[in-house]
Amino acid sequence: MEEHFEQETARLTKSWMQYDAETLRDYLVQDVEDPRINVQSILTRHFLIERLFGERFRELMGQELRFGLVVNWLLKLLKESVNAEQLRSVLDALLTGEDYAEGLEIPAYVSATFAGLAVPNYMCDLLIWSPIETTEAPIPGHLLSTFEKIWHEVLAGEQAERISVLEPACGSANDYRFIDSFGISRFLDYTGFDLCEKNVRNAGQMFPDVSFRVGNALEINAEDKAFDYCFVHDLFEHLSIEAMEVAIAQICRVTRRGICAGFFNVHDGPEHVVKPIDDYYWNTLSLAGTKAFFERHASEVQVVHIDTFLLSQFGCPDTHNKGAHTLIVNI
Repeated sequence: MEEHFEQETARLTKSWMQYDAETLRDYLVQDVEDPRINVQSILTRHFLIERLFGERFRELMGQELRFGLVVNWLLKLLKESVNAEQLRSVLDALLTGEDYAEGLEIPAYVSATFAGLAVPNYMCDLLIWSPIETTEAPIPGHLLSTFEKIWHEVLAGEQAERISVLEPACGSANDYRFIDSFGISRFLDYTGFDLCEKNVRNAGQMFPDVSFRVGNALEINAEDKAFDYCFVHDLFEHLSIEAMEVAIAQICRVTRRGICAGFFNVHDGPEHVVKPIDDYYWNTLSLAGTKAFFERHASEVQVVHIDTFLLSQFGCPDTHNKGAHTLIVNI
């Protein structure tokens, strides 16, 4: 590896190693980043399920996405100090087909989701519990895990040919812990790596029989086409543009069939906006430029702008991050 990449790697490693293990374990698995309701994490699980089972579970996938949208809407309400009585008025309005409840507008995609569910349903459960009177007002874990339980039950009796999967920048098994609890992991030969030893140690403690290791996306320790698939979240914006290109080349080199790559800060402009922050980057990436990097190594790149996707598929304009994109790459 070239010296400037070694130096960049050292700085990025330092930026993560400064945190304690407990903080790293809980990072990116709470609130809107909770993989149970985060749209990009849901799409990653769907990417894996589709590679295993084809189109069989398309309807259930749509229902899970609707669940994520409804819960994110509810989280937004709770942050605005909506109380238990107001939540019950929302349920009453949904039951009677009204668009407003005590001054609260009910989005059309929420009403449509409710209308498509049998009663009682998970939306009834979400709206009748009494939130804790705090600024965060967390939703109980058993409600957030609604589709976690459904998928685990649905996949329990399924059989499929195992696929090998790589996850660079895996964190403290941030997404893998839910890939496991949703019942997907038993179909995978999974390998995850991360620059931060504390993350790797956290992941290994949770899953001692799974392959987690310290590794670098700029120099992946694997043979060409060693893995069938790869998924990766929130990595590329934190690299220099030159390093990002190397990481993309490396990921494509070791992947045989397809990649699901999640980005959190992408725009439609022609140029990358480089923004160094302390020991790493927080860049705004050009969609065209990033797509072109992948196209040098791949046969096809499908762009999913999360905001546009949710608006077109579900009529939802409420995404919390307008810069979020997922690229589905066929090698």
